[in-house]
This record gives sequence, C-alpha cells and structure tokens, in this order.
Amino acid sequence: MAAHFDLPDIKLFVNIAEANSLTRGAERSHMSLPAASIRIKNLEEGLGVKLLYRTSQGVTLTPPGQAFMHHARLVLQQLTDLRGDLAEYVKGSRGHVRIFANTTAMAEFLPALLPKFLATHPDVNVDLKERLSHDIVRAVSEGKVDVGIVAGNVRTEGLEVLPFQEDRLVLVTSETHPLASRERIEFSEALAYDFVGMVEASAIHSFLAQAANALHRQIKIRIQVGNFEAACRMIDANVGIGVVPYSAASRHAKSMGIRMVEISDEWAIRKLQICIRSMQALPLFARELVELLVSEGAAMVAAEVV
Repeated sequence: MAAHFDLPDIKLFVNIAEANSLTRGAERSHMSLPAASIRIKNLEEGLGVKLLYRTSQGVTLTPPGQAFMHHARLVLQQLTDLRGDLAEYVKGSRGHVRIFANTTAMAEFLPALLPKFLATHPDVNVDLKERLSHDIVRAVSEGKVDVGIVAGNVRTEGLEVLPFQEDRLVLVTSETHPLASRERIEFSEALAYDFVGMVEASAIHSFLAQAANALHRQIKIRIQVGNFEAACRMIDANVGIGVVPYSAASRHAKSMGIRMVEISDEWAIRKLQICIRSMQALPLFARELVELLVSEGAAMVAAEVV
C-alpha cells in the first residue's frame, strides 16, 4: 500500500531535522507539539520505517530519515523554483536559468556564448555565478542550480554529464624570468617564486590554494587581480608568475612579453563538462541553452584543432 503524506508533513519533518528538536521544529511549523508528534508518528507508520532517533538531547536522523530528508529538501526547492518561475511570468519574463561555472568557463568561454542564447531568448533571464567544481556538483545535485560547468576531474555520480570545452592551465612568466626557458614544470617547483594571483573570491584562487595545500606548501602572492588580462600584464611587468588557462595566456601572449610553461601535474588538464540532474526535466529554454553550449563548445574545440 502506497504511503500517504502531504506538504505540511514534509515541511514539518525538515524543520524538526534542521533544528534537531521536535519542539523547535513544531514551533517553526506553527504547530503544537502534540500535533507535530502525531504527524511524525503517522508519517513513520505510513512509510513503514523509523525516521528519527529520539533522545533526551533531541532528535537525529536514522538512515531512512537521511534519505527522506534529501528528497524532502529537493521537493521544497522545486516548489520554491516553481513560485519563482511563475513570478517571472507575472513580470513578463518567460523563464529563468541558474548556472554555476568554474573560473575558466566564466572568463574564457561563456562570455562569447551566452549573448547568442540571450539574443534568441529575449524573455529568459540567466543567473550566472562562479564556484569551485565540487561546489557546483553539489548545487546541481541538490537542485539549487539548473546547469553546472565543471572541470572533468571532479566526481559527478548521479548527474547527466555532457562535453563542453577543453583547456589546460599553464604557468605564465615574463620573458626574463628564470623559468621562462623551461618547457615543463611541476607546480611544486613553481611555488618557490612569487605569484600574481586572482582575487580570493575566484574559484581558481581556491583551486590553486588547495593544490598547494596538498603539497603542504603555500602560494606566495605578491598581488591579486580581477581577471586574466590584468594577471598577464602584471606578469609581463615582472611582478611574479601565475597560473592561467592556456586559452587566455595564448591570446595575451600576442601583445605581451610573456612565456607559457606546461604544468606537469594532472590537474592542469582541463576537460570542462556540463552537468545537469536531468535533461528531460529541464524547461525547454534551459534545454536549448545546454544544447547551444554543447554544440558551440564542440565547434570551438574543432576550430582550435584545425
């Protein structure tokens, strides 16, 4: 027999789980404690599993309770998204797409592609934010964003993954720097020198800091800048060296006195991927955006090969 529960049950359960307390969860749900207790008891009986461990210190989730909590949050998030989408209709806008992307995608590829989509979808808004790849995967899995663009070395179990772009991170030096003549270098060796870094809020700053921490080292930052062009200009002026996507470094090398050195660490190879929870579940305009990113990304890769 199918279990029956309604939206108030889901909201109540989430409030109790987040508060680790039946009493506080009931208060958050504007419900009396006896009424809340009965609802949770009926919910557990209907599902045929125990959702909460009850102790004198409060309540904690059982394994089935953790599974229920995961799906309950998704349901509530989808309801929030539904209200937001309907509100967009009221404002005269048909749709809204939320995208999280890593630094390379944000700076190097999306600025050329998103205007094409927006030009053909005048009633659709795009909310674009920069995040680390593992944070992007988590946000997509939890339904907080519609589309994620991540580095290919991050785990994406349970998500649909599509190819987007290929790039690699390179070490950039001035023409007169001691490392300028090198063809290949390990990141650990480069850490002996001063760096030009991106601002702390950028995903690539956090990524490189983690790579240095894995080596039990720290990056010696001389200055932080807001984009790859500014970084290359500082490097050209001998302020320090930096790690930059090849696509950006090769473009700026045409007008600046900088050199590119291959980084031998595995993480330097960047196969960017699009991750979504379900292509079929996306609204039509969001599917069209993903299809555009995949096709245009493939065309850009093919053009670079030629």
